[in-house]
Amino acid sequence: MIIRRYLVKQVVSTSMVVVALLTLIIMGGRLIKYFGVAAQGRLDVSILFSIIGYRLPEFLTLIMPLGFFIGLMLVFGRLYIDHEMAVLNSSGVSRNQLSKLLIPLTTVFLVVQVALMVWVSPWGLRKFEQLTSAQAVRTGFDLVRPKEFVSSGPYTIYASDLSEDRKNLRDVMFYQRAQQDNKPDLIILAREAKRVDVPNDTANVVDLVDGRRYEVYPGQPHYSQAEFKSYRLRIENNKEAEVSGEQAESMKISKLWDKRQDPIVQSELGWRLFGPFIIVIALMLATVLSEVNPRQGRYYRLLPAILIFASLIVAMMAVKTRISRGELAIWFYPAVLVGYAVVTAFFLRHRRLTSK
Repeated sequence: MIIRRYLVKQVVSTSMVVVALLTLIIMGGRLIKYFGVAAQGRLDVSILFSIIGYRLPEFLTLIMPLGFFIGLMLVFGRLYIDHEMAVLNSSGVSRNQLSKLLIPLTTVFLVVQVALMVWVSPWGLRKFEQLTSAQAVRTGFDLVRPKEFVSSGPYTIYASDLSEDRKNLRDVMFYQRAQQDNKPDLIILAREAKRVDVPNDTANVVDLVDGRRYEVYPGQPHYSQAEFKSYRLRIENNKEAEVSGEQAESMKISKLWDKRQDPIVQSELGWRLFGPFIIVIALMLATVLSEVNPRQGRYYRLLPAILIFASLIVAMMAVKTRISRGELAIWFYPAVLVGYAVVTAFFLRHRRLTSK
């Protein structure tokens, strides 16, 4: 149908422009933040754009519904302002029928949103965690700068000098903060440190030469000391036993299902299963909220409409937080969606009845 092709072309082009603009703004701010971290020596500049690329799908899961909604609002608003909606109505095509013509396009956006939330975004987060985990392990030696303290996680490293290939450090001070109570902090002073390449090992392995090893108990007046000629040190990240929110966001859907009894996992699982249907509510809300008088302008209701749509996203995120704390059940996700859908359908029906 000609009308459908016309609407699809307008909505897709407008939505993509809005999505691109929002992505540029959000990712630009994130890139500036990472540049600041790199300038402090806590991040390798070479992986900045890789980090941005892996985080992009995560941001698109929120940008895509908002961009689609704003695109619908702008297209429908222009139809009213340019009197095209009046011509269509006089031809027997109502605004509800126009929305039905956009159902196939909405389905495409829904499928893309499902792919982003269920597979692409978790994959990107896993890659991002791999980068940051490897960076956290090797920042102390790869990014160390002469006569400066470099901290990364529980580690702090100081060296008076280093070789050009960054494999040899001189006059080294290594400090590791204890991760458990009643465990000592570790301090090592050495004349030289040499990196050892171990195949298939993501940790940092370093041979320390001519030094001393101290175990210090914070808040206690005693410590232990040992001298060495050669000491091999292996630095790796500690693994958390419990599932955190960030870990759940990067887990595969199959693993989430296996651990669905955990409240944090339930909140993430429900978000992935029911979150994409925000796209459907976007079409319904845009149909109701886009009607304007030509004298009012196409942007008259845009800001209030964005606030209403944003309230839906905020409500879903609030439900996610409450579920992760064990305060709500997973079925509150569809309850929120159904609530918005029922209210929107009522206004659609009410408007159609009163216009007769």
